[in-house]
Amino acid sequence: MADWPAASYSSLCVKIARLPRWEKPVFRSCLFIALTCLFVASVSAEDTFRCGSKIVRVGMTSAEVLKYCGQPTSKEVEEQDVRSGGRVVGKTQVNRWTYSRGSVGKPKVLEFDQDKLLSIK
Repeated sequence: MADWPAASYSSLCVKIARLPRWEKPVFRSCLFIALTCLFVASVSAEDTFRCGSKIVRVGMTSAEVLKYCGQPTSKEVEEQDVRSGGRVVGKTQVNRWTYSRGSVGKPKVLEFDQDKLLSIK
């Protein structure tokens, strides 16, 4: 089973090598387009959130988000264990801010840890 990716890759290379000369550029173009679409979809899915004309991104501080979006509809604070090697070494506070988007779409939940935006759901 460990040889599966290598065997699969090598058999794909053999199949590409056997393609008629005129089909190889078409295959490469299709492969490039498919990989580009996958990359764009994975990057843009849940890493940004629009507040008016501003874009909120993972990694921003809570002050920046407040500046762009104003006060959230609701705030929650949850204390979580910080683990290292399976043992608890401390505590941290995770802040969850919810922004209601009205008729525009589903509410967005922003999670902060140590004042840094970790995720947008």
